Amino acid sequence: MPTSKLDLLQGTLDMLVLRVLSGGPMHGWGIAARIQLLSKDALVVEEGSIYPALYRMEQKGWIEAEWGQSDNNRRARFYELTKEGRKQLAAEAKVWERLCVAIGAIMQES
Repeated sequence: MPTSKLDLLQGTLDMLVLRVLSGGPMHGWGIAARIQLLSKDALVVEEGSIYPALYRMEQKGWIEAEWGQSDNNRRARFYELTKEGRKQLAAEAKVWERLCVAIGAIMQES
């Protein structure tokens, strides 16, 4: 079994972040760590990817942020899903399901 990390398909980072935030507010590093944990270390989101994605999603109104204290008593921005973010997550999940079915059909073709 390969041990290399997987590259995210373009556009999937937003969906994964929205999914993680559907469980409640988190700070950026925590979101990246959760994605890595849930993917069993297959997906590693670097700092240079997570924060631009969070900024972009905040600009689109999908998430909101406020300052708070992290577990290690550091000041951090905590991100939370908005109503628009929940709608976006539902829409992206539908597209993802269709994509998985389509790719699965192609990969099963002999």
